[in-house]
Amino acid sequence: MEPKIKYGIMGYARIARDKVIPGILEAKNAELYAIASSDPGRREEALKAFPFEKAYDSYQALLDDPQVDAVYIPLPNAMHKEWTVKAAKAGKHILCEKPMALTLEDADEMIAAAKENGVKLMEAFMYRFTARTKKLGELLAEGVIGEIRHINSTFRFKLDDLSDIRLNAKLGGGSLWDVGCYPVNLVGMLMGEEPEAVCALKADRQGVDDSLSAVMRYKSGVIATLSSGLNSASCMFTEINGEEGTLLIRDSFDQTDTPILLVKDGVTTEIPVPASKRYVAEVEDFSDAILHDREPGFGLDETRRNIGIILRILEAAG
Repeated sequence: MEPKIKYGIMGYARIARDKVIPGILEAKNAELYAIASSDPGRREEALKAFPFEKAYDSYQALLDDPQVDAVYIPLPNAMHKEWTVKAAKAGKHILCEKPMALTLEDADEMIAAAKENGVKLMEAFMYRFTARTKKLGELLAEGVIGEIRHINSTFRFKLDDLSDIRLNAKLGGGSLWDVGCYPVNLVGMLMGEEPEAVCALKADRQGVDDSLSAVMRYKSGVIATLSSGLNSASCMFTEINGEEGTLLIRDSFDQTDTPILLVKDGVTTEIPVPASKRYVAEVEDFSDAILHDREPGFGLDETRRNIGIILRILEAAG
């Protein structure tokens, strides 16, 4: 029987409660072990909802537990660096929620801490492990639309709660860091390089970008456009236009079985995609990387490049 990685959860955020903890419970090579929260009410809620063996009133106490193999960090963006570095120094492998860092300097410090302490570090972009993303890669590798000429990707939803941390500038809020990072990530995956030129516009709310659109040009001549928002109905859509056809990817970052559409020679063809358990797949890949001492499925070089692109977009947007 394959051993299991024991996970400690640093904070009882919504993404942990609703997505990642259930993913750990279902993953074949992972075990839910401990939770840390300074809020007694949240600790009690977590212990009632899930089979934790241990509960701690501080993140450091969780890191001091020798039984914890790896930690999942769903803390506010501005806290990622501090606790990733501390976790690395404690010898814990780290699955850190996106965005991993808010500056390249912080990202470099986190990466260096992981390397110096011999632990794995991965940014939690769960959509990279879905059947939809894998099928998209296969279709492009097969050349079904020829050379890529234009990419358009968007991720938006409506956020009305003004107290939400995603509208808090001090905690690293804003639509680009929260959901726009997905289109940036997808474009980065497809292009494999930094753009040579970036321009952007944004509209603010409470000191963060509430809505943002960017245009990026690559050396090959490919133009990529992306948008993000916290002020409109949910929209998750990607269009990849090539010399010979177009791929339309609805629910681009979700785990549904919505088919990919191929538009070519005036004919639209549905390409079936099975539903995926993206958080289970993410946890299983990271756990497997720990167990077999390999690099995780989503690499730190790409994490660093994407953070740099986000920062260029924000600078261009003023």
